[in-house]
Amino acid sequence: QVQLVESGGGLVQPGGSLRLSCAASGNIFAINFMGWYRQTPGKQRELVATITYGGRINYADSMKDRFTISRDNAKNTVYLQMNSLKTEDTAVYYCNAEILRTIGDRRNYWGQGTQVTVSS
Repeated sequence: QVQLVESGGGLVQPGGSLRLSCAASGNIFAINFMGWYRQTPGKQRELVATITYGGRINYADSMKDRFTISRDNAKNTVYLQMNSLKTEDTAVYYCNAEILRTIGDRRNYWGQGTQVTVSS
């Protein structure tokens, strides 16, 4: 059993900051990439950022100047630092990871989501 547990969401004023965390636990042999996606009602889930085990990062163009993804491989944890938040950043943020439970057993996992609301 593998779980991704997110934390750090909440209510913040425009211009503020939040830091999201996502910890993977369970029967884990290795984790390839980890990342964050977000979704608002009526829209498709969209990429925020991903990071590989070796630290290679990919950002959505609209977020790379304000958001920073990082990862602690020893803790199986990925972070998303969000600065200069805007009302349009309001969404449910989901953690995603490609995890190997054993060699050859590679699966994609999602967290339960954490709500981020940017409002004055």
